[in-house]
Amino acid sequence: QVQLVESGGGLVQSGGSLRLSCVVSGRTFSSYTMGWFRQAPGKEREFVAGISWSGSSTYYGDFVKGRFTISRDDAKNTVYLQMDSLKPEDTAVYYCATPDIGFTGAYYESEFAYWGQGTQVTVSS
Repeated sequence: QVQLVESGGGLVQSGGSLRLSCVVSGRTFSSYTMGWFRQAPGKEREFVAGISWSGSSTYYGDFVKGRFTISRDDAKNTVYLQMDSLKPEDTAVYYCATPDIGFTGAYYESEFAYWGQGTQVTVSS
């Protein structure tokens, strides 16, 4: 049974930083792509960042503009999202996710089979 558990969310002032973590269990973590998505109130869930199974390739949503960094530590079965220069519009529930076998490489929500419960990030102005 694949489980993902996020942590690290909280309340931060505009311009501040947070680091989210997601621990994965129930599968060989190092063999799979990982992604972060977010959902703000009243909006659809959107792609934030993704990292390939090897860690050699990373991808980001257009709105990130160099502010966020995704990384992974295979020894700890953990993926991270370092978020700097946070803005009030970054307020959302952040989810980590991982695809099942047969991932096409497209970082669409529908490609990701397993999800964490989410962690709230609130950025005050």
